[in-house]
Amino acid sequence: MAQSSSPVSGVADRYAQSLFELALEENALATVESELESFDALIKESADFRRLVESPAFSSDEQLRAIGAIVAEAGPSELTGNFLKVVAGNRRLFVLPGMIRRFRQLCATHRGEIEAEVTSAHPLDDGQRGALAEALGSYAGKTVTMRETVDPTILGGLIVKIGSRQIDTSLRSKLNSLKLALKEVG
Repeated sequence: MAQSSSPVSGVADRYAQSLFELALEENALATVESELESFDALIKESADFRRLVESPAFSSDEQLRAIGAIVAEAGPSELTGNFLKVVAGNRRLFVLPGMIRRFRQLCATHRGEIEAEVTSAHPLDDGQRGALAEALGSYAGKTVTMRETVDPTILGGLIVKIGSRQIDTSLRSKLNSLKLALKEVG
């Protein structure tokens, strides 16, 4: 895996790796992964929680109290709850989305899977999803889990990211290439 020179990604990697090792030791990978997915969804859905995570205006004590209350309400496993409290206490909540993403990658690698980010103009139906997963699996030589997003601005086609590779068959990209080619001709 290519190492990023960003100090933020290094922090996310270290925290995620530590949590992964603890969860593996306690045989709790699936539980922790599921709970982190819930917190990731909360970050995306709740403007207040997102502000708590992203804003440097909150002190360590304020973040720790807020996370403590959220953990008490949500009731995750002790490992996940303690992890979130440590992250808040160390003023690293702003890196939490990266930690969750990296933890998810570590779990997928452990299961022999590779994750593909698939962007389509319209939601894929089950047949398309299955065919795409099969094609990507034979391409990658591993079991593929897909994270799907819908972006109508690509107009049609797909954008698939697997690891550091990106395959862009979107209509938007093809039209942009055509536009550039026409500018060169004219």
